[in-house]
Amino acid sequence: MGAGSWGTVFAKLLCDAGGDTTIWGRRAAAVEAVNERHENPDYLPGVALPEALRATTDPAEALAGADFVALAVPAQTLRENLTAWRELLPPDAVLVSLMKGVELGGSRLMSEVIGEVAGAPADRIAVFCGPNLAREIAAGQPGAAVAACTDATVARRLQEATMTPYFRVYTTTDVVGCELGGAVKNVVALCVGMAVGLGFGDSTRALLMTRGLAETARLGAALGADEHTFAGLAGMGDLIATCSSPLSRNRTFGENLGKGMSVDEVIAVTKQTAEGVKSSEAVLELARKHGVEMPIAEAVAAVLYRDMPIMDAAVSLISRSPKPERYGV
Repeated sequence: MGAGSWGTVFAKLLCDAGGDTTIWGRRAAAVEAVNERHENPDYLPGVALPEALRATTDPAEALAGADFVALAVPAQTLRENLTAWRELLPPDAVLVSLMKGVELGGSRLMSEVIGEVAGAPADRIAVFCGPNLAREIAAGQPGAAVAACTDATVARRLQEATMTPYFRVYTTTDVVGCELGGAVKNVVALCVGMAVGLGFGDSTRALLMTRGLAETARLGAALGADEHTFAGLAGMGDLIATCSSPLSRNRTFGENLGKGMSVDEVIAVTKQTAEGVKSSEAVLELARKHGVEMPIAEAVAAVLYRDMPIMDAAVSLISRSPKPERYGV
């Protein structure tokens, strides 16, 4: 449900794994391109999609008889979209979150929004996450992800539905850890992008990624996540890819800020959703609710929403009081 870059690539992945797959999109032109020309030129120009992949603008048609419903809309629109689709959801379908964000105005994880709106139990809600840059996976480059569900059997079903010769899938029952890894890394990537835009080098980037991972682990511990999750694909893996690649929307957004563009100017030239922009505030809401300190997230939110100059944010981070380094501290 969603014909953006990652939604389209995930649909391709399901097809390549042998699944009978339909993708729902809002715009008739995009749906026609998938059905007639087997491409999504707005998001993945030059990428050939499987001829077996079907597309529709009718959510009822897309959802009819589905075993898995993959939700690939912007995180802040999930509640509205899912409310509209709720009565169309097959009663036994597994609802799979492809989104990496935290809801504003309540700081709920995407799995919590799905459960609340759809009325689905935890064993019907899954999360699919990892270091997956859409264009690289679309090109069939070797990649991997984690299928997470509190029910290990459901996680294995999703694993089987997405394994291909070029894409490997692992399983876990740590849904919360996977979701936090995916959401917070976008905020850290914004900060790394700002550093790149300012002209800082690899040492600064390594500092921000490492301490960003520590912030994520702190929040994860407060929410009951497994700390080992953050050392895997959904944690460190996703963080490295998103902070290092020029294909990353969040890093690119931050880089443009670091080069001197205003937030409004960057938004105007950004074609796809950079989830970390809105999630930075929601992540902070969640952290404050649990009494967790997250200075990188604080700095990013201050730049985005409180007009703090980026160099002032950098000074605030580097001048923090000294402390011993321990993982998650």
